[in-house]
Amino acid sequence: MVKLLHLSDIHMGSGFTHGYTNPATGFNTRLEDFIATLSRCIDRALSEPVDLVLFGGDAFPDATPPPMVQQAFAQQFQRLVEANIPTVLLVGNHDQHSQGMGGASLCIYRTLGVPSIIVGDSLTTHRIDTQAGPVQVITLPWLNHSTLLTRPETEGLSLGDVNELMLDRLRIALEGEVRQLVPETPSILLAHLMTDTARYGAEKFLAVGKGFTVPMALLARPCFDYVALGHVHKHQILCQQPPVVYPGSIERVDFSEEKEPKGFVLAEVEADSATVEFCPLPVRPFKTISIDVSTHENPQVRLEKALLKEQIVDAVVRLIYKTTPGQLDQIDHAALHQLLAPSHSYTIHPELVSKLSRSRLPELNAENTRDPISALQAYLANRDDLVELRDGMVVAAQALLSGEDNSHGAVDITADVDNLGEEQNQQLRLL
Repeated sequence: MVKLLHLSDIHMGSGFTHGYTNPATGFNTRLEDFIATLSRCIDRALSEPVDLVLFGGDAFPDATPPPMVQQAFAQQFQRLVEANIPTVLLVGNHDQHSQGMGGASLCIYRTLGVPSIIVGDSLTTHRIDTQAGPVQVITLPWLNHSTLLTRPETEGLSLGDVNELMLDRLRIALEGEVRQLVPETPSILLAHLMTDTARYGAEKFLAVGKGFTVPMALLARPCFDYVALGHVHKHQILCQQPPVVYPGSIERVDFSEEKEPKGFVLAEVEADSATVEFCPLPVRPFKTISIDVSTHENPQVRLEKALLKEQIVDAVVRLIYKTTPGQLDQIDHAALHQLLAPSHSYTIHPELVSKLSRSRLPELNAENTRDPISALQAYLANRDDLVELRDGMVVAAQALLSGEDNSHGAVDITADVDNLGEEQNQQLRLL
């Protein structure tokens, strides 16, 4: 049985806007957070001790991290080298140069021949001797179209067709590695990808380049005893047999991960079985405070009372408050800054609410918005200025949804709408 620690998506060097420069170290405080959190992961690997460490990709925000960030990352993994714990560093999308050209930031470890460090920058099988015996790890780094396909092969194809062709190539290439596996030896797939059953985290907004979705059927196979994934920042176990696991990222990179627990996974793997334990990490909290003062006579009092109730000490805070233009002079920003001072860092985002804003039509509820035609009819029923165009617009919409050619009717309606729009524009100019 092989005991392993599985972590991923460190993104060391990101989130500097949520911190400040520590005068004692010269480091951004958020970089210090990331270093401390990674150190806790390595501490656990050493204290168990584990037989193998698997890193699922995305060490840094991009392929060219500053030297101090590279050094901080290397210092932590050097501790595993000194303990003679084999480590596999998989290349993720953020570790690659643009479009996968020019290598990856992690390849320096292979170039320098760092002992016990294996870099997974290609689809291949690594046979690793651990303290608990041999283990075989297939590495599947982040794949771009250029990885599996040539430009002539993709000419004239839609994106969907290109992705299907990539999946066909991936199936063949992965099958070639699977056929070389030794059945009696624990087998692990380490991959940086998006599966078709995973729930997105912040990586939806952080993704660099265009990837493609890999079906679970390609991963959850009996030939694998454990499938270690990276790329998705939200921890999730997608399959139990074999375990298909995203450990998630180890630190929050922005407010989209505000409510997500962060951590790593400890697993015990042997041929035909595995156990999985998620280990939460005590990371710095992110907190959004949303307050609507637009209907209050004294918005400042409302803001201060609300802030005093919040636990913000050492947290990264985002204050969002809704106010009307007429209330702006009543807001004491110096007082707000003083109330938010106990936080680690904070930002203030006022949102103006116009009294002229149009409220949502009650008829447009969750039931009829599922039907575009019903939603359009409900909308038109509340627009007296569109009475003459109502029937024609519904007919045109039905034709568009059914794919029918209604170009003649559409021309007449568009012309009428244009004329009506100009009349409304003239009215607005007078307001």
